[in-house]
Amino acid sequence: MSGPDQIAAANRARALGHELMRVHDWLRTELKRLRNEIDTYIDDAVAPASLLQAHCVAFCSSLTQHHTSEDATTFPLLAKQLPQLAPVLDELRKDHRLVESILHRLRHLLTSVTPETVESARRETDGLTAILESHFQWEERKLVDALNGLDTARTIEIDELFGVDVPL
Repeated sequence: MSGPDQIAAANRARALGHELMRVHDWLRTELKRLRNEIDTYIDDAVAPASLLQAHCVAFCSSLTQHHTSEDATTFPLLAKQLPQLAPVLDELRKDHRLVESILHRLRHLLTSVTPETVESARRETDGLTAILESHFQWEERKLVDALNGLDTARTIEIDELFGVDVPL
């Protein structure tokens, strides 16, 4: 990597907290899209369930990968450099487990979605939306500045830290 790519990578490395916010914004957008697809399925009986199922799988996998990467890479880096964040990181990990249980139920509901079960999927999605919004806002308040100041001895890829690297 050289020239403009190297400069862009260096700028991104200095603003890891802002990258986290970009990932969260992308996940919010995808969750909203999933919710809209559920509404379309409810309102239009001819909407194919397979599209709804595929988007659920993609979104749920991205969110799981995001939280897994935070737990395995991001949080240990922060804990090593800023041990005072340990209680915050523990709470975020608890949130991740709660979110994963909701994702499990949502995947199950949407894998075999029917007109009879779609309302349950909508309720799970609404609950997930509320929990994630609270989680993302709290995480951003607590970690963005810490991530922006993170001293990394090596180049860390965004997808390694946050599970996804959303397009600019």
